[in-house]
Amino acid sequence: MDELIVDGANGVGGEKLEVVKKTLSSLVIQVRNSGKEGEGVLNHGVGADFVQKEKIVPAGFGQIDVGKRCVSLDGDADRFVYFQVLPGSSNKIELVDGDKILSLFALFIKQQLTILDKEDGHQVHLGIVQTAYANGASTDYLKKLGLEVALTPTGVKYLHEKAHEYDVGIYFEANGHGTILFSASFLSYLETRNKELVSAPEGLEHQLSVKRLLAVRELINQAVGDALSGVLLVEVILRHMGWSIQRWSELYRDLPSRQLKVCKLFIP
Repeated sequence: MDELIVDGANGVGGEKLEVVKKTLSSLVIQVRNSGKEGEGVLNHGVGADFVQKEKIVPAGFGQIDVGKRCVSLDGDADRFVYFQVLPGSSNKIELVDGDKILSLFALFIKQQLTILDKEDGHQVHLGIVQTAYANGASTDYLKKLGLEVALTPTGVKYLHEKAHEYDVGIYFEANGHGTILFSASFLSYLETRNKELVSAPEGLEHQLSVKRLLAVRELINQAVGDALSGVLLVEVILRHMGWSIQRWSELYRDLPSRQLKVCKLFIP
């Protein structure tokens, strides 16, 4: 049985995942740092922000997790990043951050839209939105896929606003905060095509692509970054593509970068 190891950051996400995992039949979810009394402090040495910036394992993870697919939520469950524990090291990881989550989503959506275009010539405006904090390698990768990439000032409100300009807009920050937006007109098209294809033979690729896109709309939270729905969508896409986390991580090689927290010194 496929297994996902989740760092809940001792926040609300871990608690909710304990409930959600009981409804899943083909994915085993093991939650650590779930926020249970005595297990740890919210976001202290755990969580998406810690893992993304420090690039080391969160508390409760180690060499026993080498080769496993792991994900860290942040305390209020609006961000998430994946990682692998590296062998032969006490705490080093291979990070799969928000840029690669964005790239995975963009690749999958593009594949489905290509099928629609091939079958009925329906042109869909797909846009990818990033900020200057995105790793340049991710932007290059997305452009090589032939995707339109727009840059906005830092801040979710700018990303979200820009993503609304497209039929399908996808945005993610490197820290794992983001979502996918579908325009009302494109959703109307999908729903109409889905009804028209009801009488078509089962298994047609065009029919399946419509159903997949509608399923993404149902799963993803379009209102705000939502780590739980985001993680489930990643798991669905990896299963669909037959990819391991290693294969996903190899989409491109990150350019060297380092993010630090700057503390202000107050002198009265």
